[in-house]
Amino acid sequence: MEKITLTGVSETMLQTVFARAQETQKQRHKIVDEKAVELVSHLDYDFSLARKDKIMSSGVIARTLVLDWMVKQYLQNHSGAVVVNLACGLDTRCYRMQGYSHWYNLDLPEVMALRKKLLPEEGVITQISASAMDIHWANCIVTDGKPVLVILEGLSMYLTEADIKQIFAIIATYFQDVTVFIETMLPFTVKMVKEKSIEGSHAKFTWGVKDGKTLASLLPNFEFVEEHSLVEGMEVIIPIYRVIGKIPFVRNLANKIVVLIEEGKAKL
Repeated sequence: MEKITLTGVSETMLQTVFARAQETQKQRHKIVDEKAVELVSHLDYDFSLARKDKIMSSGVIARTLVLDWMVKQYLQNHSGAVVVNLACGLDTRCYRMQGYSHWYNLDLPEVMALRKKLLPEEGVITQISASAMDIHWANCIVTDGKPVLVILEGLSMYLTEADIKQIFAIIATYFQDVTVFIETMLPFTVKMVKEKSIEGSHAKFTWGVKDGKTLASLLPNFEFVEEHSLVEGMEVIIPIYRVIGKIPFVRNLANKIVVLIEEGKAKL
């Protein structure tokens, strides 16, 4: 058992891996993440807040469903692509996807120290210990001219606008054929929504953006392609969302996965 000493934003990864493990063990599960179940069994951590936080759990599963669909489709259309998963935490998507030539998982040193103990990855999966805002991480990525997919899941809402611009400046500088999937939160949600398990980790939502087009307007080297509301995942979890999810307010209130590409590049 690994004793957990992480705090703040880094600690929130424990809530998300627990949500995936808990869902996997349900009789009528919507996702299957056996790696998450295995990881949770090795963690010496009090998951009581996460166990009770239905809002957080539903959001994590909805996000997992939507991003899994999107990444799978991208890799079907870009076989052999390189994937860079920023702020990966204990994400296990690299074990569920096929078609990539190399997958890079990146997070802060204290996070990666734990990940390396629990998931000693090698071969076509590489671990990088660095902040997403540190320009040096990009030097570790070998693309060999292949298309690159960068994933920013569950990160932007803990950063600032300056942080976001820094990350995208790094991406634009180092990668030529790149697509970015970034999860975003509305400013309203940042201010008003409270998740008990997240607050228990002493983490705080700090930044939001109206929509993908607004985000693209902040980034000089990127253009908006499309966005997917996490309501698309909620429709699988809670059938009533197939009805209420058609209401613009409900659909817009949910977090989104925004797709951005470098300006001048062909669309997906």
